[in-house]
Amino acid sequence: MELWDIYDIQRNKKDRTMVRGEGFKDGDYHLVIHVCIFNSKGEMLIQQRQPFKEGWPNLWDITVGGSAIQGESSQSAAERELFEELGIKLNLQGIRPKFTVNFDRGFDDVYLIDKDVCLKELSIPNDEVQSAKWATKEEILSMLDNNEFIPYYTSFINMLFDMRKQYGSIKNK
Repeated sequence: MELWDIYDIQRNKKDRTMVRGEGFKDGDYHLVIHVCIFNSKGEMLIQQRQPFKEGWPNLWDITVGGSAIQGESSQSAAERELFEELGIKLNLQGIRPKFTVNFDRGFDDVYLIDKDVCLKELSIPNDEVQSAKWATKEEILSMLDNNEFIPYYTSFINMLFDMRKQYGSIKNK
């Protein structure tokens, strides 16, 4: 059983939790994270979901993502998901997400990290991930067109690549 901390619309933690899969009460939100790792060639590390995963089986996805569990900060949830899904140990304490995407029932903190990771050192396959590889933006967009990738907006994928080396929405010179 996975417990989630509950937040209000201002992202203040409430003094209660909910069980994953239960319905949300009005005014309740939860925290989700996504981490995208980019190598020195500008490619993103992507993962292929297991065929038995609920929701988008066999499809490719950005590096990692998942819900924060009770007591986790955004950073500690990102660290846990990286380790659980790919075996990557990374210290994100003191690192802010590049941006947050608000959705109907929560907040999705997105981290964009530059790190050369050796694919042979990843801990896959496992319960969530069957494969991983490096991909260019063009390859990911092609996979989107071919229904091989989770159906993110094309503009979202472009933004991940465009914003990986900066904070804010104004282009650095």
